Amino acid sequence: MITRIVQMHFTDEGSELFLELFKKHRVAMASVEGCHSLEMFSVADKPFSYATISKWESATHLEKYRQSELFNTIWKKIKPTFASKAEAFTLVKTD
Repeated sequence: MITRIVQMHFTDEGSELFLELFKKHRVAMASVEGCHSLEMFSVADKPFSYATISKWESATHLEKYRQSELFNTIWKKIKPTFASKAEAFTLVKTD
């Protein structure tokens, strides 16, 4: 099991688009094979900044999602609205 954290910083308009797309596609994203959970948080003290935390069966499952039409459709719409580059990292439980 892995945990993926992605922090994104948007323009004002981008923030609205991101929230709209997340709400629209959340069920589909969380239903992807290998996804155990998906949550979204606003970042304290950083307006228009959000983090998603998802748990995946494996890195292979995450990569398959990242190569999917669903991911690419959403990413193409939100990426141009970033105020700065997204930060992402994967955690692996060690015990």
